[in-house]
Amino acid sequence: MMTRRRLLRTITAAPAALLALRPPRARGQPQRLRVTVAAGHPPVFLWVKLLDEFFVSEVDRRLKAAGVPLEIEWNRAYGGALAKLGSELDTMRDGISDAGFVSTVFEAAKMPLQNVSYVCPFGVEDVFLLASIVERLQESIVGMGHAWTRHGLVYLGGAALDTYHVWSKKPIRGLADLEGLKLSAPGPSANWIKGTGAVAVAGTLTSYYNDIQTGVSDGALTFATGAAAARLHEVAPHVCKVGFGAMFGGAIAISKRTLEKMPEAARAIVVAVGREWTRAYAEAQTALAERRMAEMVAAGARILELDPGERRRWAETIPNVAKGWAQDLDRKGLPGTAVLEGYMKAQIEAGVPILRDWAKG
Repeated sequence: MMTRRRLLRTITAAPAALLALRPPRARGQPQRLRVTVAAGHPPVFLWVKLLDEFFVSEVDRRLKAAGVPLEIEWNRAYGGALAKLGSELDTMRDGISDAGFVSTVFEAAKMPLQNVSYVCPFGVEDVFLLASIVERLQESIVGMGHAWTRHGLVYLGGAALDTYHVWSKKPIRGLADLEGLKLSAPGPSANWIKGTGAVAVAGTLTSYYNDIQTGVSDGALTFATGAAAARLHEVAPHVCKVGFGAMFGGAIAISKRTLEKMPEAARAIVVAVGREWTRAYAEAQTALAERRMAEMVAAGARILELDPGERRRWAETIPNVAKGWAQDLDRKGLPGTAVLEGYMKAQIEAGVPILRDWAKG
């Protein structure tokens, strides 16, 4: 009869014996790694389209060009097939996916500091500059970068939405025209019209068209590429170019666990391509926004440039939500004030014309 000690030795030795029977990878044969890349949005959105067409393809190309012994089998799960909007971070953290796009705008509870642009309107309109500022803040302010690392993620590259304007049924030439208007302005953007006489109406890009058509709202605050996709110019043909600024919307990331499975040379390529994706996306988004605005004008949209004096008066009229936002995060142990001050300082140093320093009042 086998003793308890001998039985334990047998059980312990079994996995090692099985591994010994597994045929070793032939010398020179590349390592194969399956990587599931997910996004809540479908590839019709530029950040997902370029996640696939630039990031994935460029990583493959560079691995091959550099002779890195790694072949990645990409499992694409876009359009919420695996990760719904607002759950991309959890999906990656829990090992359900390995990489993908995290919509930080829908992760306000887990990543509030990444939403600093939404509480600081009338700022930077250059989408690449905005993404670069957020990236630098994440690197210099530990508590901000910790939003990624504490979930086991490695930030690769950021994406911003083109500057927000107002689409409306009637022309808006100044603050006086806002009185009594119902504008679809969900979430933090509702603060951009507080005190102006306009009323914020909740909604999303998918509901704006019907809301305006049926009178639920008289227009919407949104960005050109989003407005064109939703065909808002058909029901709200007047575009008041307010220039609320570009807004940081999210980033591509990879789980640290997956990255560490790669050879060192491959890890360097993934990180480098992620940084380059930021610029590739920004250039494509900027060009697309200009093209979409021109297409809407050709289809009947009428552009009104807001007078600089009226724009300044608008910025000075709305409440300083940013100060309260920062102080609330400070109380929760997060560097809200440091991020707010750093964000405003970075814009000023970059030469962005600031109508109001939200860090001061």
